[in-house]
Amino acid sequence: MCDLPRSVMLFAAGFGTRMKPLTDDLPKPMIEVAGKPLVDHALSLASAVAPQIIVANLHYKPEPLERHLTARGVQTVLETPDILDTGGGLRNALPALGPAPVFTLNTDAIWKGPNPLDMLRNAWEPARMDALLMCIPVANTHAYKGQGDFQINAQGQITRGPGLVYGGAQIIKTGRLAEIDKACFSLNELWNLMLTDTRLFGLCYPGQWCDVGHPGGISIAEALIDHSDV
Repeated sequence: MCDLPRSVMLFAAGFGTRMKPLTDDLPKPMIEVAGKPLVDHALSLASAVAPQIIVANLHYKPEPLERHLTARGVQTVLETPDILDTGGGLRNALPALGPAPVFTLNTDAIWKGPNPLDMLRNAWEPARMDALLMCIPVANTHAYKGQGDFQINAQGQITRGPGLVYGGAQIIKTGRLAEIDKACFSLNELWNLMLTDTRLFGLCYPGQWCDVGHPGGISIAEALIDHSDV
């Protein structure tokens, strides 16, 4: 098995509950930010690392998103009848993604700075890592209210705690997904297994990051995109 990621998983199946009423008629990844659908910002990051395949999971109001992504060469995997969350969604997409480690990328954030996927690839050490998460200092986040998810020690290992926000970009090995005996589950359950074995690592992002999971994040993200000094 190749130890380098060759595929990208875009998480695009969510209900967009925080984005209502904008998601009453559209899936959240199709909401426009700076003149193009939110998913296209993620797709630009994914395409720039030249993966062999990009896969997106769909569930809520999938038809317009499926048409949009198929036209851009993205393979879609429909979760039906039930949504599977991030962990279940990743496992469900494995036949398309293949057995190697994969990039995963959330589609509801804007990154201002270097491509986080490229940074992750350059820092990936599969001999000691089962996952490498891109994290942002709380002070460098926008439209985010919280204290953060993780802390990173001098060796790059992650522990849970305030300070750094998981930005929704990572490289992850998928073999241990088979150990989780449920259909719908969060990637947090897989990360917990890796935490126990001290094989969960993090990287600190040097740029800015905006949460576009709610309507107020749209204008803030557009300002972040427009201003080179932000």
